[in-house]
Amino acid sequence: MPPRPSLHSLLLMATSASSAAAAAGGDSGLLLAARRRLPAAAGHRIRLLHSFSGPRVPRRAEVACCVRSDPDARPAGPVTVRSRNVHSANNYKAASEGRLGQLVQKLKNEGINPKQWKLGNFQRMMCPKCNGGSNEELSLSVYIRMDGMNASWNCFRSTCGWRGFIQPDGVPKLSQAKTGIKSETDQEVEPNKAANKVYRKISEEDLNLEPLCDELVTYFSERRISAETLRRNKVMQRKWKNKISIAFTYRRDGVVVGCKYREVDKNFSQEANTEKIFYGLDDIKRTQDIIIVEGEIDKLSMDEAGYRNCVSVPDGAPPKVSSKIPDRDQDKKYQYLWNCKDYLDSASRIILATDADPPGQALAEELARRLGKERCWRVKWPKKNETDTCKDANEVLMFLGPQALRKVIKDAELYPIRGLFAFKDFFPEIDNYYLGIHGDELGIRTGWKSMDDLYKVVPGELTVVTGVPNSGKSEWIDALLCNINKECGWKFVLCSMENKVREHARKLLEKRIKKPFFDARYGASAERMTPDEFEAGKQWLNETFHLIRCEDDSLPSINWVLDLAKAAVLRHGVRGLVIDPYNELDHQRPSNQTETEYVSQILTKIKRFAQHHSCHVWFVAHPRQLHNWNGGPPNMYDISGSAHFINKCDNGIVIHRNRDKNAGPLDVVQVCVRKVRNKVIGQIGDAFLTYDRVTGQFKDAGKATIAATTAATVQKQKNSYVKSTKDNVAYEMPFPHVEPADSVDGQDCIF
Repeated sequence: MPPRPSLHSLLLMATSASSAAAAAGGDSGLLLAARRRLPAAAGHRIRLLHSFSGPRVPRRAEVACCVRSDPDARPAGPVTVRSRNVHSANNYKAASEGRLGQLVQKLKNEGINPKQWKLGNFQRMMCPKCNGGSNEELSLSVYIRMDGMNASWNCFRSTCGWRGFIQPDGVPKLSQAKTGIKSETDQEVEPNKAANKVYRKISEEDLNLEPLCDELVTYFSERRISAETLRRNKVMQRKWKNKISIAFTYRRDGVVVGCKYREVDKNFSQEANTEKIFYGLDDIKRTQDIIIVEGEIDKLSMDEAGYRNCVSVPDGAPPKVSSKIPDRDQDKKYQYLWNCKDYLDSASRIILATDADPPGQALAEELARRLGKERCWRVKWPKKNETDTCKDANEVLMFLGPQALRKVIKDAELYPIRGLFAFKDFFPEIDNYYLGIHGDELGIRTGWKSMDDLYKVVPGELTVVTGVPNSGKSEWIDALLCNINKECGWKFVLCSMENKVREHARKLLEKRIKKPFFDARYGASAERMTPDEFEAGKQWLNETFHLIRCEDDSLPSINWVLDLAKAAVLRHGVRGLVIDPYNELDHQRPSNQTETEYVSQILTKIKRFAQHHSCHVWFVAHPRQLHNWNGGPPNMYDISGSAHFINKCDNGIVIHRNRDKNAGPLDVVQVCVRKVRNKVIGQIGDAFLTYDRVTGQFKDAGKATIAATTAATVQKQKNSYVKSTKDNVAYEMPFPHVEPADSVDGQDCIF
């Protein structure tokens, strides 16, 4: 025997027979079988409800079961049973009408007030913001949901782009990106078009298309489009409402799938509910190179220039570039790209020849983002006269001819990719460097002749300065800044955490005015700066230096310092930044990051800041504790933290002063240039300066001082030579740069 059907199966099969049985005044056999399946002992009864009264949208046949345990409780007379949707139909209708009333009022408040309101369909009307432009086209598209849950509008004119989205009060807020989500009721009434889009099938006969009349052929000839090109691209016309429109037929494999109409005064319209594809799609089938233009006439112009591998976008250009690319299902504006994906995937080069105006450039960016910038090229439109530039392909054809249009395509350039450049992108900068336009190509002189052959200051570089404590690193940098300001007027921003502001001001003023700040012991018999000199010095301080200071007890991070330095560059035009010292910064780092990795990261940030803002950075870093130190200058590799200090800097300088009277004068400062990346501005070597304790000035040391210092240092090295180890490195003294005369007698020096 065949298997016995289930109750559910019997009910479903009974649906088709129930209507006929009801009309005959009885039950169907399948329904009776379903009744018998229920336990008779329980006294259950089942009835099939197959028709409902009331104003309802036609839908599939419904089966409803009414199960009762008491057969005697059946009420006399007919019993009306309705589904949940039928019970709430009246309430739902009233709620929808209330919501629609609110939407209509809100649309009127926005200036949208058509003669007749349409629900559930896109309605075209005049945009109240742009009034349709000079052609007064109906560019505003308005959509109101039938249930009154929301309404949206969008103006498709590229120079306007006005759009909006509203909801009635009391409805849960929904972002405009989700307006396509339907409610449960909408899903029952309307099919989900996005899930399974069904397009209209159209033909030339259905659209009443006909060959172009002589007037339109003449119109195209004035734009240098030949009749042969029009025939090949199947450009036709349509008579509609006593007007003749140009009909651009969109075809795939020769079959019409869409049609776009253009009146002579540039009013556009398209066939509704048709698939969006490129115009001229069949011309790029299995081609390696594709040209994409913004309009159908531009496509015809490319045809006239001999480029048939060209297509036009169907919907024009957006007013601006979107913030992000939506998912494929939500990418409605550029759905034609997805519909033509098979044609585009085979192309190795895509030339974007969109219009030269801002919307056209925005379209090029949107296309490149979706097609892949690595295979995109862009054109540069030539000038049509001394002042104006051609806007598109048709203007080039009209004003300059087909040869000029061919040259535009031939000279197309790679589409720029952020971070990827060609050398020619920097040719103007290289030209300026060669010609010495800026004046600092060979570096800014330090103000000391003995150092100028070793080290110069170049904008955009990083100099790391080190030395054992109390060697005069900060004093030397201050003196260098004063010399550069005197030489070329640079301004600086100082992040000097070890100096009090008043003490730092004293040091800078003494170097500027060349007189002591106080009548104190260190000033000896020198004359103190006068009040007038002091006031002038304060003005100089304020105009030359800006300070980065923490106003609380927290330590500054490198990001905080660089952000403020950027503000100083943009607001005050500073050209130099001093960070003194490294160990005063906040060095919190992730637990999985080593100190070496951290130092590398912050030095990279500093270098990028320097290069991007053309600002020289001096970064002071102390050496770690030196074991078995012989009194000589430390190595750049001795800096506490990482070898990246010397690896990543452009210039590495060690400031060292003699502390042993037997090794030479105590006021001599040895400036050891240990790294110079750019050979144009310097070389490795040592320079000797003397320090004036009264005024804080540094001067070139003379022959006698250098000779005495060198001899004492060499003798000391012979007596206490220690083989190079990880913590102690012996140096060979480079040949010093010598000035002809001695400058300052030896004296004790405290920095």
